[in-house]
Amino acid sequence: GRALLVLLLSATVSLLGGLIFGYELGIISGALLQLQTDFQLSCFQQEVVVSAVLIGALLASLAGGILIDRHGRRRAILVSNVVLLVGSLLLTLARSFTVLVMGRMTVGFAISVSSMACCIYVSEMVAAHQRGLLVSLYEAGITVGILLSYALNYVFADMDEGWRYMFGLAIAPTAMQFLSILFLPVNPVKLSSWDSDCQKGLIPLQDTEHRAAAKPYQEKHYSFLDLFRTRDNMRRRTLVGLGLVLFQQFTGQPNVLGYASKIFHSVGFQSNSSAILASVGLGAIKVVATLVAMALADKAGRRVLLMAGCVVMAISVTTIGLTSRMAPLAMARDCKAATDPNASHSLTQHPLTPVLPQTAVSPIPPASGAVKSQAGPTFAASTNLTKVFASTQSEEVVPNSSLTQKKDLVGHSKKGALESTGPPLSAAPWAQHTVLNWITLLSMMAFVSAFSIGFGPMTWLVLSEIYPAGIRGRAFAFCNSFNWAANLLISLSFLDLIDAIGFSWMFLLYGLMGVMAVIFIYLFVPETKGQSLEEIDQQFSRKR
Repeated sequence: GRALLVLLLSATVSLLGGLIFGYELGIISGALLQLQTDFQLSCFQQEVVVSAVLIGALLASLAGGILIDRHGRRRAILVSNVVLLVGSLLLTLARSFTVLVMGRMTVGFAISVSSMACCIYVSEMVAAHQRGLLVSLYEAGITVGILLSYALNYVFADMDEGWRYMFGLAIAPTAMQFLSILFLPVNPVKLSSWDSDCQKGLIPLQDTEHRAAAKPYQEKHYSFLDLFRTRDNMRRRTLVGLGLVLFQQFTGQPNVLGYASKIFHSVGFQSNSSAILASVGLGAIKVVATLVAMALADKAGRRVLLMAGCVVMAISVTTIGLTSRMAPLAMARDCKAATDPNASHSLTQHPLTPVLPQTAVSPIPPASGAVKSQAGPTFAASTNLTKVFASTQSEEVVPNSSLTQKKDLVGHSKKGALESTGPPLSAAPWAQHTVLNWITLLSMMAFVSAFSIGFGPMTWLVLSEIYPAGIRGRAFAFCNSFNWAANLLISLSFLDLIDAIGFSWMFLLYGLMGVMAVIFIYLFVPETKGQSLEEIDQQFSRKR
């Protein structure tokens, strides 16, 4: 009975952690439309409100590892819950721009620490044959959280000061997670003595065989620099971790989603309601694919899912690259300050892609939001809040706009006004290519599914398994900070690269990165399914 209770509580902690993460990423897209009018925010201020979460999360990925290793995973999650409650209250009661930014930074810090601690805690709490399922549950929580944030954006869109409710509702799942973890035992890995008390708290889900095998295992102490040394083959583990997080980003995941709304429009989802349905459909596909990954993680194994996902991703981005050569998708960014009479703040104005919140008044250059995406495990939820180059209002690239865009990216141009001068939709150059547009749409759905089966959940699962207990928190945080940085870099360079080599070549390049990722996984990433964390550690220590 007790083992079942621990199993259910571990599942709850994992799911709620993901749900909160996804919700905080998704909710800003609807809230921003109202904040803009209530606070009279300029374009630059809107960018700051969105990117504040990223700054908080990046700080957390640098400092959070020490907290997780020194004070234990359970305590780190409890602390992140308290910080998140403070952040949500600041946002709900905010009366000034400064308080808003502080609240967003606080929330960013909390969700980043929580994401790392949840994955590590759950991987250490459960038996080897359930680990894949329960850690992947975190990713499923993220996708559900994003869908939930869209639904609530829609509900509160026309309510006066609806944004206060949007931010405030995050308090409920945070309180539930705080209560669930109070009933879970202290993390077994933090206890070096294997006395009888510890035996009770020692991963109650592991059967006696596992327990006997674990007994002689002694926890070693590591310094941060050991990550780059040959001791216990740590350098190879770091290579595996960094390779996974970097390929997760460099296969184009943040940017493919930025085109979702544009692709929906080109296929003919012209009215608002059908566009919302289509984008909710994309979110639902993501949820279903993540559930498939959860079911297969402990049966098929991590390597198989990663490689299969990469192959499908490479094929689908290559297809998008080829179809866009024949039927080009136009793109431009469009930022309007609150004073603009056309800036509607009804959420229903544009297609929203649950995978990538796209605000109707796309105020944020990629620079600020991109990082968001893979911020935490999953950041694979990948919701680059701010991807706006695919603003559905502008259907044609403004001539000589690259200069304006570059200025925008660096944040010099405070107004950020790159107004759309394109012809109406019907005259768009790709209106005739119906078949190609459907192929593009299907490729995008395949890409989203493949990401949610492979890189989405598996990267964080493997990262929570391959490091020794004594340095797991710091190692995870180290890889995580690269994940954020790579996401920022890709989104920053995206428009410049498109100017330089063109949209279709960009996607073909992502296809090539997908092929390289398959080779990397085949050569370097070991299979870890069904092994205890100690066995994985010993396997790595022996293997050259």
